[in-house]
Amino acid sequence: MNKKIIAIPIGDIAGVGPEIVVKSLNKKFVYENTKPLVVGELKAIKRALKVTGIELEINVIDSVKEAKFEFGTIDLIDLNNVDSDKIEFGKIQAKAGKAAFEFIKKSVELAQAHEVDAIATTPINKEALKAANINYIGHTEILAGLTNTDDPMTMFQVRNLRVFFLTRHVSLAKAVESIKRERVYKYILKCNEGLNRLGLKDSRIVIAGLNPHGGEHGLFGWEEVDEIVPAVEDAKKQGINISGPIGADSVFHIALNGGYDAVISLYHDQGHIATKMVDFERTISVTVGLPFIRTSVDHGTAFDIAGKNIVSSVSMEEAIKLAYKYAEVYK
Repeated sequence: MNKKIIAIPIGDIAGVGPEIVVKSLNKKFVYENTKPLVVGELKAIKRALKVTGIELEINVIDSVKEAKFEFGTIDLIDLNNVDSDKIEFGKIQAKAGKAAFEFIKKSVELAQAHEVDAIATTPINKEALKAANINYIGHTEILAGLTNTDDPMTMFQVRNLRVFFLTRHVSLAKAVESIKRERVYKYILKCNEGLNRLGLKDSRIVIAGLNPHGGEHGLFGWEEVDEIVPAVEDAKKQGINISGPIGADSVFHIALNGGYDAVISLYHDQGHIATKMVDFERTISVTVGLPFIRTSVDHGTAFDIAGKNIVSSVSMEEAIKLAYKYAEVYK
């Protein structure tokens, strides 16, 4: 079996990142298809093992070729870039934000050098990044900047439901303003290309409606009539298998049950709510368009429970497994 090497940066160490990493690597099934490689800091991993009561060997390495990739051992590239003993759980700290960025940066360097096959990330904190003068708002922006990638796409996956997002971190008013024919059209083409890169050929894509009942032909808004439907028709002329808009109150259910391969959500919460209500822990974020595949847990640093051995590692386990799945086919 061709196991894939998955780099796992441990995120903001004031949060639950190290805990979900050690909990995940204490599951034998994680090693069935993958070779997990942790990128972080030694004391943070030791502290996570102590918090969770898990006993695993730590194999500190300088290069990928030194890794054992054996269940029972955490292979760790220790950046030794922060004194974890001085980082308090549950607080925004510049040193933690800076270290989290550096963990990601090292993982990207390994991926770009083809020493790892994919990256599965843990939570970072936007305010900690800002405190550290890191001029990126989140993972997607960091990865885009480090790889010189123009506007990579975020896709959520839970079971067989895949959701892309036309807009992400903007106000709802700004998101509505952004729904223009040309932008929607180009995004449909981009989603189709992204699905092809994930090994999903001839995909059936559907776009969610913006207004209640898809606007009811202008009764509840004109965005569908003036912008979305024309964009869909333009994409169809290019041979894209695209449908919609279909009301957001039903389209995700239809796709989850096999009606479509992917849904284009028009704004952040529209797609987030739909996927997380299916299965919060198993909703995984996938970044499409980078030179490599990146998956991520879809929860935050959980400062309120960090260091308490409460957090579930299910999302981390799913992110590692999905990284393997798409690394097999990603082009």
